[in-house]
Parts: sequence; structure tokens; C-alpha cells
Amino acid sequence: MAKIVSYSEAASIGMHGMVLVARAGEIINVQKIADITGSSRHHVAKVMQRLVKEGFLFSNRGPSGGFKLNIEPEKITLLQIYEAIEGQVKVISCPHEKQVCPFEKCILGTVVSKMTQTFREHLSSNTLADLME
Repeated sequence: MAKIVSYSEAASIGMHGMVLVARAGEIINVQKIADITGSSRHHVAKVMQRLVKEGFLFSNRGPSGGFKLNIEPEKITLLQIYEAIEGQVKVISCPHEKQVCPFEKCILGTVVSKMTQTFREHLSSNTLADLME
């Protein structure tokens, strides 16, 4: 079965991991995040370190180590997390970013730009605080 819309495992780990950290209210470790998300410990560690590097998280090493928010949850949007991992979400008219189209009108119409805009709006309008309940 084909997927029309999908996003990377890294983006999923990043967004879900950040929600888990926000909900924990205390230090939460890589293994717990990996267990809850069903992801590999190594991949979770890599993604979470990226979010530390971007300033969203504080990390502690060692047996009692883990991650804690470095910014208040109401100040972090899902879009910020997504873009920290995947790069900027751009709304474009051509899904292949072609300068010249062989047709007068795109065969996909405006569906790609509308889907991207809706995705971007959803992520930007939801903060970690919104998802802590």
C-alpha cells in the first residue's frame, strides 16, 4: 500500500521524545524513550543529542543521566522540533521543484502546496505544553 504522506523516523522520534521529556517533568533517559516509542536506543540517542545541540534539551551523562527541557514547553512548537531535525518546511508549488513544467498546468494542481501549508500550520500552532495532558 502506497503512502501519500509520511515523515521520517527521526522526526517522529524527535517530536514524540520531546513530548515525553515535557510530560516527565524530570530527567528521562534514552532507554525509556526508546521503549515507549518502539525505536532503537541508538537512533533515539542520536536524535535527542541533535535537540540538545539545538538548545531545546539539557542532557546529563551517566547511569542517572537523561534529558530535561531547557526551554519552557509553551515556547517550543512542533514545527521548531521538526525543522531542527529535517530542515525548513517550505511551501512550494512543484513537488519536484522543477523550474520548467512540460504542461501548462500542474497535473497535481495545488494539492501539494495545500498539504504542506496545512502540515506547517498544524505543527506551528501546537506547542509541547498543548500535548502534556
